[in-house]
Amino acid sequence: MARYYVETYGCTSNRGETQQIEQALREGGHRPAETPEDADVAILNTCTVLEKTERNMLARARELDEQTTADLVITGCMALAQGEEFEAAGIDADVLHWDEVPSHVLNGECPTITPDTQPVLTGPTGILPIARGCMSDCSYCITKQATGKIESPTVEENVEKARALVRGGAREIRITGQDTGVYGWDINQGESLLPELLDRICTEIAGEFRVRVGMANPGGVHGVREDLAATFAAHEEIYNFLHAPVQSGSDAVLADMRRQHAVEQFREIVDTFDEHLEYWTLSTDFIVGFPTEDEADHEASMALLRETRPEKINVTRFSKRPGTDAADMKGLGGTVKKERSKAMSELKMDVVGEAYEAMVGTEREVLLTEDGTEESLVGYDEAHRQIALPEAERQGFEIGDFVTVEVTGHNTVYAMGDPVAAELAETDAAAGRRGRSD
Repeated sequence: MARYYVETYGCTSNRGETQQIEQALREGGHRPAETPEDADVAILNTCTVLEKTERNMLARARELDEQTTADLVITGCMALAQGEEFEAAGIDADVLHWDEVPSHVLNGECPTITPDTQPVLTGPTGILPIARGCMSDCSYCITKQATGKIESPTVEENVEKARALVRGGAREIRITGQDTGVYGWDINQGESLLPELLDRICTEIAGEFRVRVGMANPGGVHGVREDLAATFAAHEEIYNFLHAPVQSGSDAVLADMRRQHAVEQFREIVDTFDEHLEYWTLSTDFIVGFPTEDEADHEASMALLRETRPEKINVTRFSKRPGTDAADMKGLGGTVKKERSKAMSELKMDVVGEAYEAMVGTEREVLLTEDGTEESLVGYDEAHRQIALPEAERQGFEIGDFVTVEVTGHNTVYAMGDPVAAELAETDAAAGRRGRSD
């Protein structure tokens, strides 16, 4: 069982975010630890209201990094506004937006979708669970014990649920499931219905919206990679974003994990999407320190990361879940896992930083979906890369707006941008019209 420890600083909003993080972790089979020394992962939800507060956050992050062998995840206001400060201070941590924390900590395990799970609309974002269960039998995953095999509603049912979300005001539909790539295997003779579902959502539902596909294991994606990549390319409504967790660059470790894919199949998925899409985001996960992983296996994972260069990467140290086969394996020491995690995390920052650096100077269409700090709003471009607009609210923009921006800089894991002149002129004109009508 994975154990988490969380500390929260700052306002009521931060405490609310922590509650949602903890709820997701508990649903995924994790349990709280009383101290960071007892935890597999430590989460620091930060505040940045004063310079003194920032110094305190850096000091506490350094203590957590030095005093425990747990993974360290930093989120909250300082993570969003000044995430580079932690790296500059030499702190071994993953700096994430708060809603990325659960999927990062649950690395390698499916999200828990219960039979009564229904679509949820929060602000401009609609969550659409398209199926329950999965077809995998990973040796380390406890979620499988709770969810069982795939249970898929029909394409028609899911299209209607998506339509209801758009009619309710959704500008972004996030398609979720234990493994979206095997959606429909139970009702379509072992063939995925995901490409058909995406095509019908985009062609049959009126409105201006975007669709993000949630985690899809490589074993399910591989068989439909051509159709899936072609569907992405055909519809601008679909974010060019694929989360396909490879978990290891070693076929021997993948076999011990009972993953249903080989490293070469993962490469073929990446190559196929490269052929169909000029600009897209590959998101993947690596589990570091699986019990049978030796140094050569670890180096194979490092080599695969360098080769495929994902723009979004989750790196998590292996931890045992009760009742799983991997829990009975003799584990690696905490120091070995921490050293390997640190090496991969450093490489991750180089790879991700390079991707965001390449965006600087380009123009991107961004859907604004959430508040940032002070006057800023945060959104995502067509490849679901995060872009913050520092003065968006002062400039007249609102959550739910589509905005063309020029990317002006980055903080390694997200970009910063300014609206282009035409967008500013339009908001000024709209403000003038509103003023005349008031």
